[in-house]
Amino acid sequence: MARNRRRSSRSRKGGFSTGAVLATIALSVVALAMIGAFGWLKYQAMSTVSLDKASLCPTTGPSSETAILLDVTDPISEATSLDLKNQFQRLVSSVPVNGAIDVYALTEEAGKLERTFHGCNPGSGDLANEWTSNPKLVQQRWEKGFQKPLDDIAGKLGSGASGEFSPIMAGIQRINLEAFQPLAPGIPKTLYVASDMVEHTPVFSAYRDGVSITKFEASPGREKFRTSLDGVQVKILAFQRPGQKFKMEDLAMFWESWVEKNNGDFAGFTRLEGLE
Repeated sequence: MARNRRRSSRSRKGGFSTGAVLATIALSVVALAMIGAFGWLKYQAMSTVSLDKASLCPTTGPSSETAILLDVTDPISEATSLDLKNQFQRLVSSVPVNGAIDVYALTEEAGKLERTFHGCNPGSGDLANEWTSNPKLVQQRWEKGFQKPLDDIAGKLGSGASGEFSPIMAGIQRINLEAFQPLAPGIPKTLYVASDMVEHTPVFSAYRDGVSITKFEASPGREKFRTSLDGVQVKILAFQRPGQKFKMEDLAMFWESWVEKNNGDFAGFTRLEGLE
């Protein structure tokens, strides 16, 4: 009987010891999981980009830059306006999170533009992390500071007033100096130009000199409007006005040559629908 009691006692001690070990392991696993979760949340919070309150751009600078030059020196037709609006909204939706977009309106004064929007895509509420941010507030910030202002611009396209001159090259030069050159090396840069693409200034005018890159190169405009478009993709959204004597093919070739002579990357020439 004594042997059985001693054996039973040893069994109980062994059982208690095994249970304690298992409990300790379980607690350790839980603790490690909590530490890991805390570390992950802390990392997510630390990796959240700090944004400028006015522009919603990262305080360290945007991840990309998209500039849009709108030629409103003359009104355009309803069909062209609708096509331009659709194109505008598509390119706005393609701006990545933390990417910047600047919208400029061309004026008849060379180099003087009206910047109607400057800001970055802060990301909508759909992309917000529920653990480290408030998706509702993120959505409101995106709508108020990014989407709505650009929607308002899209709604007013085609309402330009007639102007004496159309200094497109000077506008591109100004955008390059103001929006592109201050960026850090390696930042993707894209320029969209929505215009009839008929350059008309006192130093060079397609109406007077024709759509000839050779004549332009021999004119004072070559040096006056020279600008370094290194690393800039340029895409043109062209619309046609009534009585316009220039062929779209000739305009496309002229601007492709001009962009490439200024070290830019000519990314295409799209003719918009409609005729004023």
